[in-house]
Amino acid sequence: MKLRKVSAAAAAALVLSITATACGGGDGDNEGGSGSGGGDKKITVGIKFDQPGIGQKTPQGYSGFDVDVATYVAKKLGYSEDQIEWKEAKSADRETMLQRGDVDFIAASYSITPERQEKVDFAGPYLLAHQDVLVRADDNSIKSPKDLNDKKLCSVTGSTSAQNIKEKMKLAPDADLLKYPTYSACLTGLQNKAIDALTTDDSILAGYASQEQFKGKFKLGGFKMTNENYGIGVKKGSDLKDKINKALEDMVADKSWDAAVKKNFGPANYKNEPAPKIGDIKS
Repeated sequence: MKLRKVSAAAAAALVLSITATACGGGDGDNEGGSGSGGGDKKITVGIKFDQPGIGQKTPQGYSGFDVDVATYVAKKLGYSEDQIEWKEAKSADRETMLQRGDVDFIAASYSITPERQEKVDFAGPYLLAHQDVLVRADDNSIKSPKDLNDKKLCSVTGSTSAQNIKEKMKLAPDADLLKYPTYSACLTGLQNKAIDALTTDDSILAGYASQEQFKGKFKLGGFKMTNENYGIGVKKGSDLKDKINKALEDMVADKSWDAAVKKNFGPANYKNEPAPKIGDIKS
């Protein structure tokens, strides 16, 4: 009987050892990821799929400033690039995706606002953008927002940027507002002189203007009409917020942030603001 008890104990210990190994316990685990530990762990990140220079899905993969920021952050959280699962985060879906747990965090030209902060938490900000206009490189007639009066101003359907200029801020109440389905359509109209200016965040404008087919054809007005504090969204109460903030500080400190700005916005001569300090939200 005594021999049987020892054998049973040894067998039990063996089972526990195998179970612990299979579960990938110990140092291999990483908090905040949506997958299991060990080599199979994954982190799910929401980005834009259709904003060149910010977040874009291409046949070659994913590119843009937000993609570079998210990749850096994920690495600091313990995930390699091939352990990131990218999901499209359309503007209207972002809060819902975080609340449902569809993604671990979102970096998608996501401006921090009081209304959004009621639903989700934000790390950052990691970029201070401004509403601006994009005009043809050879057009010197638009030197201030008031010069948009009687000009054809392009707005993407559903955007509030043009209404800000025309109605809310009344900077150019007599601007001729034209609504196009996409920013790419606005750019084509701008190139063909069907419109005179396109307005949205300067970072988005710089991203589009930096595309190979548009290099040297457009320029930013530099008007800085609003402050847009881009943050990384996480689920309300998530402990990822503090970890992401630390990663963002590291990205600025080791100059990776500057390299990402130059890489994604440089061809448009984007005069970016310095990297903002964590928690410093400009109104």
